[in-house]
Amino acid sequence: MRIRIATMTAVIVAAALNADAQWVNHPTAGLPRTKYGKPDLTAAAPHDRDGKPDLSGVWQAEAASIPELMKLLPGGENGLGEDIPSKYFINIFADYDRGQEPLRTAAAPAGPIGNPRDTPALQCLPSGLPLAVTLPSPFKIVQMPGLTMMLIEENSTFRQIFTDGRRHPSDPTPSWYGSSIGRWEGETFVVETIGLNDRSVLDAMGHTHSDALHVMERYRRVDAGHMNVQLTLDDPKTLTRPLMVNLRLVLRPDTDLIEYYCTENERDRQRILAGQ
Repeated sequence: MRIRIATMTAVIVAAALNADAQWVNHPTAGLPRTKYGKPDLTAAAPHDRDGKPDLSGVWQAEAASIPELMKLLPGGENGLGEDIPSKYFINIFADYDRGQEPLRTAAAPAGPIGNPRDTPALQCLPSGLPLAVTLPSPFKIVQMPGLTMMLIEENSTFRQIFTDGRRHPSDPTPSWYGSSIGRWEGETFVVETIGLNDRSVLDAMGHTHSDALHVMERYRRVDAGHMNVQLTLDDPKTLTRPLMVNLRLVLRPDTDLIEYYCTENERDRQRILAGQ
């Protein structure tokens, strides 16, 4: 497959390295089963001891259809690893016609962005937000009193979402996953994140953001195997108005994450740069 944007190539290859790496065969405890013993992903969503929906599990962004991806990558073929990605992984502005995105010119990729050697994926750096949620690779949510953790298979990174009543720091140190505070609004888990650095990209197309990026996530587990996620990105330095996207996560039952580090035996940078 030919991909003309170096940043896209870097992120896709990095994600594909761990696609379907999680083939661990171990039954997920507490997951409803059919009479044949298979996971019943349409059963009622589980709840924790406090009566709140339990978001725990191994999740992955739902794949887009091949026709949708072909629209985003005209003239290409689907070659994005073994796991077909979400359209928002390819382009966070996938719901907009070209030229109609609420995007300031400085953040719009017009071909390769800067030096592709500087892209986070080629340096084996974290994905940041919202890519951590849209990647075509799994992540695990661990929900406990006072803290919800997101364990990301890609580069074996983690994210902490505090629910113990603390507030955001008044002057957070910019970081890849920022400062995340969560709360419940009925059946929906709402996460507010600030303090993000400006080193990550929003998608495989290479759309950038600033350190003013403010991310709101709303997670609602609709049944045992599916979760709706609403992402709202607000960045006055790169967006003309807040961007909202709605995607779905699918449970990866009876499996688990596998340790993965891009830096081990990394050989892709030379191949990608040679193919520009």
